[in-house]
Amino acid sequence: MSKPLALIIDDEPDIRELLEITLGRMGVTTRAAADVRTALAELERQRFDLCLVDMRLPDGNGIDILRYMAEHHSETPVAMITAHGNMDTAIEALKAGAFDFVSKPVELPVLRRLVETALRLSHRDGTDAANKSVTRDDPLIGESEAMRRVRALTDKLARSQAPVFITGESGSGKEVAARRIHERSPRAAAGAFIAVNCGAIPAELMESELFGHEKGAFTGATARKEGLFQAASGGTLFLDEVADLPLAMQVKLLRAIQEKRVRPVGATTEIPIDVRLISATHKNMEELVASGQFREDLYFRIHVIELAMPPLRAHREDLPLLIEHFLARISHQTGTPQPHLSEAALQALQNYHYPGNVRELENILERACALCENGVIEVEDLGLNPGQQESAPLASPSEADRFTDLESELARVEREILYRALEATGWNRTAAAKRLGLTLRSLRYRMQKLGLEPPTNDT
Repeated sequence: MSKPLALIIDDEPDIRELLEITLGRMGVTTRAAADVRTALAELERQRFDLCLVDMRLPDGNGIDILRYMAEHHSETPVAMITAHGNMDTAIEALKAGAFDFVSKPVELPVLRRLVETALRLSHRDGTDAANKSVTRDDPLIGESEAMRRVRALTDKLARSQAPVFITGESGSGKEVAARRIHERSPRAAAGAFIAVNCGAIPAELMESELFGHEKGAFTGATARKEGLFQAASGGTLFLDEVADLPLAMQVKLLRAIQEKRVRPVGATTEIPIDVRLISATHKNMEELVASGQFREDLYFRIHVIELAMPPLRAHREDLPLLIEHFLARISHQTGTPQPHLSEAALQALQNYHYPGNVRELENILERACALCENGVIEVEDLGLNPGQQESAPLASPSEADRFTDLESELARVEREILYRALEATGWNRTAAAKRLGLTLRSLRYRMQKLGLEPPTNDT
């Protein structure tokens, strides 16, 4: 088996030599280039398993290389070399398609872990990609266009190390999507997928839970404890409901992301971490940032690539597949024959609004399986909330397509609501904010975002 081949692109001879020696000791053959022109010539000549690219080059920058690789060699992982502490540059590179980044001065343990992960990814292409096409076991169920888009994006995100921010209503499958990204990434072979609900951890225990603590660090700390960042080493840490993090913890999380190190409570030294971070929330983060409840700098660090999970009502055509999947799973778990739905029960499920989305559908079916008799689920077994029944039948694909422009529709509705409140209060922003249940700062932010101005004849 031939050795992996890496291209090192950096105009500093000392950096090139350090990288060549380190990779050589890892069994990787290297080629080197000091500028964009030489690098492109090397890339046209042969295929590489990995590229390490400096951001600043004499005749261009690393983004030029990224764009070329995305067009001509998308299967090759590209890692960016950035100046120490320059997270803005690192985020720019990740958004442009970089696999990961390493900061100068280069820390060799961090570099080795990055190279190992990149090479695992490079060697999987062409085999796992074919073997991991959509199957009946795929956790993201559905053949609608909305779910096809989600699966395609999670497949792309699995090839990156960039922080992912998943949005969507409660129960729409944010953790399922996060787990799918991990399981299709090279990190699945190196580390665990650790999920934590930030809203379920008491504020006073948050630092210890995430970063760990030393024995005697506080009352009750009778032994050293490993934090969730360390437990997820080599793998993925999923921070669900990240919007619920206390402000004091947000500062510490930001530092951990930037430095790729954590300090356990009571410790005097920091521990390097190798974790891919995926965050999620059902809340409006822009509003929380505008009102000062969430740090803007942290938001930009975790919101590198967004994945929006559609609500179930946006892909209703997937209901039959979801129902069949859940009934089969419940039957297998309980060891009982799989029941079937009466026509009336099926129609009731198709007309239901699902405020709790896919999770609510699963809960409804679990209840129905427990209550039904003679293997037939009737309407009364479902326990549906009459207030959530819709008069319209199952939405057609053309109706579901309207959700592809959801942002503009939400903006239109939001603008109309704000305008009515402002008009009703004579454009008194304080009174309008109180009427809407918003802070004055949040109202001002929304007005600026939506271009709302008082009429010219008002003072």
